[in-house]
Amino acid sequence: MAKFALVGDYNQTVTAHRAIPKALELAGQALNRTVQFEWINTADIKSDIADQFGSYDGIWVVPASPYQNMEGAIDVIQFARENNIPFMGTCGGYQHAVLEFARNKLGFEQAANAEVTPETEFPLIAPLVCSLVDQDGEIKLVEGTKAAELYGEHLITEQYRCSYGFNVAYLHLFETSDLQVTGFDQDEDPRIIELEGHPFFMGTAYQPERSSLLGETHPLIIEFVRAAGQAAEM
Repeated sequence: MAKFALVGDYNQTVTAHRAIPKALELAGQALNRTVQFEWINTADIKSDIADQFGSYDGIWVVPASPYQNMEGAIDVIQFARENNIPFMGTCGGYQHAVLEFARNKLGFEQAANAEVTPETEFPLIAPLVCSLVDQDGEIKLVEGTKAAELYGEHLITEQYRCSYGFNVAYLHLFETSDLQVTGFDQDEDPRIIELEGHPFFMGTAYQPERSSLLGETHPLIIEFVRAAGQAAEM
């Protein structure tokens, strides 16, 4: 059995929140593995992250931000990154994974989310030029990356629901780091991140979980569940 923490402020009206449990179940069925999940509201994140999250085999920081406890969500992502816990971040989770790495690994402590702090001088997460609410978009995958390997192709189409994203003006700060952008839209804006040397650490600006509402598995979620299952067996 693989046990997952779904970190975010659960709301049954949010499409992604309805889709994620189904996506995990479909992936578990495809892998012949039992999956179990627990929702953890960001307001309930405790100061002892290791004690609260150490028993999970995978951590998914879910869409629908700003979160009630943004710093708590960032702390959870840091814990997953530093302790090799399989991690998925979609939409808001992807944005906060970028923030976490910039602050805690690259040392840019002032990196901020302009949705939360509009007056920031370091808008690492900034408004998109065009809002992508319930829209499909093409994404070009970088050859030789985990994303390209899992999809088995280099041009994909996925569905978004976001108005903020990784500010391309700061992309150069990550060029020599372990956190790499491995998918870009047609305007060369970042859409997928992955962490080199980690069992599974991936963030997407889009919402791959929506595939489950069509009864379909998704290659990224399959691999996320596979990695968590391997962690459970260790």
